Amino acid sequence: MKAIHYFKIGLIALPLLLLAGAPPAMAALDVQCPEDVDGIDADGDGNVANDIVCVHITGGDGFATMADGRRMYIFSFGNANDHQPLDPTGPPLTRVVANKALKAQLPAPQITVRQGQELYLTMTNVSMVLRPDLFDPHSVHWHGFPNAAPIFDGLPEPSPTANMGASFTYYYKAEQPGTFFYHCHVEAAEHMQMGMIGNIWVYPRQDGETHTYNGRAYTRFAYNDGDGSTGYDREYPVQLIGFDANFHDASENVGILPFADMYDNYSMINGRGYPDTSRDAPISNQDDPAFNAQITPTIIQASAGERVLLRVSNISSTHIYAITTTTGKPMKVVGRGGAILRGPDGKDTSMTLNVLNVGGGQHYDVILDTAGVTPGTYFLYATTLADLSNGDQERGGIMTEIRIN
Repeated sequence: MKAIHYFKIGLIALPLLLLAGAPPAMAALDVQCPEDVDGIDADGDGNVANDIVCVHITGGDGFATMADGRRMYIFSFGNANDHQPLDPTGPPLTRVVANKALKAQLPAPQITVRQGQELYLTMTNVSMVLRPDLFDPHSVHWHGFPNAAPIFDGLPEPSPTANMGASFTYYYKAEQPGTFFYHCHVEAAEHMQMGMIGNIWVYPRQDGETHTYNGRAYTRFAYNDGDGSTGYDREYPVQLIGFDANFHDASENVGILPFADMYDNYSMINGRGYPDTSRDAPISNQDDPAFNAQITPTIIQASAGERVLLRVSNISSTHIYAITTTTGKPMKVVGRGGAILRGPDGKDTSMTLNVLNVGGGQHYDVILDTAGVTPGTYFLYATTLADLSNGDQERGGIMTEIRIN
């Protein structure tokens, strides 16, 4: 029997009232993080005490900066602690709502687990500070994950959602390796358009083993391939995000949301458009320069001869994106939808292609082999001209550098 620790405190329902010092209206903020005491090595890494992963995120609003300098109001998730996973050096639970309001990240905090581990993901709703007229709950939907328990699926109909000032802990048994993403499923068309999306990756049990493929030994793999064919040296997220500036402006200014006219005119990789994708520095929240809202790296780097795993997903509400590279080498798709491309008899059904079309909600595992590529700077970019812009500004959008050393 696993011992579960519950941390319960009383919080007011509205952070604005908290900041104003109003009398508290109590709501429950619960963070569930059990100890791993069963003595079983569920993820196969030789450690019997690390099979429980606890993560605490927030749901709220904030700001992101587009590559043309435009200030964009967003909804998204943020980091509830100063460190992930749960850490005593983070703010006490009594301060999470107040300390983490207006600190949404784009994209949301990245979550990684190992196959066989159990993930306890707590989401605390810190409210929409800029929109006190909204009383939206939030949820977490692990997109594409075969969740056996509807209560943890994040859909508002069969599962709970966290109201403002409250939290909900989701439980997942990570038995399927691959590239996934998560998003809010409350008023999904609106909340996803506003930016409530992030990456979840599940590493296979095969990680740590040594397999040789095409004369090279690998210890990191996208899947349990058995032959090293999904082995890689480095990995990078390529999360394709689209924003409709009119929709975001209407939300910030309490206007009528233009659902029927929704069209993404800011296309990004990991929350950035070019040339910001070629910069290492994080981007701060324009209303809080001390807080970095956009921290996910977008530059792809490798040494010549290395294999790079690109974890590609498309979160745009309106666009299908097509991406390619200037390396002269085709891309190899080894996984789709969080599953290795293998037939029922084990036949390799991976695809080699020059242009990858990614529809909304799709996610792929793509290997870029740099063998034979001359060291230098190359590009990964969208093939559609409209996706290479930052609003009305040309030469932006979905483009980033591939630096081969």
